[in-house]
Amino acid sequence: MSAFPPLTSLRSFEATARLGSVTLAAKELHVTHSAISQQIKVLEQIVGLTLFVREGRGLRISEDGRLYALQIRQALGDIADATRLIQAQPKRDELVVAVLPSFGRSWLLPRLPAFQRLYPHISIRLQATLAITNLHQESVDMAIRMGKGEWEGVEQKLLFHDEVVVVAAPHFNGGQLPRTPEQIVRSPIIYSNESWQPWCQAAGIEMSTERKGLCSNDSNLVLEAVRLGQGIALERRSLVHDAIVRGELVQLCDISAPYAYPYWLAWPPRESSESKQRVFSEWLHGQVQCYTAQLAS
Repeated sequence: MSAFPPLTSLRSFEATARLGSVTLAAKELHVTHSAISQQIKVLEQIVGLTLFVREGRGLRISEDGRLYALQIRQALGDIADATRLIQAQPKRDELVVAVLPSFGRSWLLPRLPAFQRLYPHISIRLQATLAITNLHQESVDMAIRMGKGEWEGVEQKLLFHDEVVVVAAPHFNGGQLPRTPEQIVRSPIIYSNESWQPWCQAAGIEMSTERKGLCSNDSNLVLEAVRLGQGIALERRSLVHDAIVRGELVQLCDISAPYAYPYWLAWPPRESSESKQRVFSEWLHGQVQCYTAQLAS
């Protein structure tokens, strides 16, 4: 590390090379013009090369300086990225949970106050994402995922299996709700990514594969359109159960179909987060037990 120049010199050099002006570099770094000039001289002495050619009252970057600036800019960017990454690491009293936006909004968020009452010393930070992130590289303590499991390098626990049901707002169609499978498939449908085929098979009917009307890949948008009375939708029970209990949505018939992918809790083995992970896992398991008991009653 003896050849490592002062960081102040490197920043002054990079800013001057990028902006083409000592004055602008000084303004960006909130220092004086002479301070920038002095740092560039220090750097030139260390590397033994002329980085800028003095032309009158201005500077022109040399070819050696141009190549060096490109490398220094990349290195400073790497340092900044590394700093942001370490700053984003979960704090000792903070639990970062990656969660699907729809599941986070409809199932997890309403239950989190119970966790915060039990563990007021732990702050929850939800990171909404559809991606299967690398939990070892991301600043995440735990993740609630939907899939087949078997993710390498992480601990995982099955939460529960889901199913799909058809829902509508109570005021849809002036309160004249479709109730039979035949009436349901003839109604205005708000389509999501969920396939209607398993539900139709369970209902013993056929349905046109042509999708007309509103369609969205975001369950939150689909359910909001349903709440507004714009149509009916086939959605996962986990996303609509609480709204049905509150009377905001109505399940149109008793027919349901299994959903292909269950929910999992996954987490990277991390000694610094072990106690938080254990507490959240045990609490979430209790919430799942209460939820599944409600469905069975």
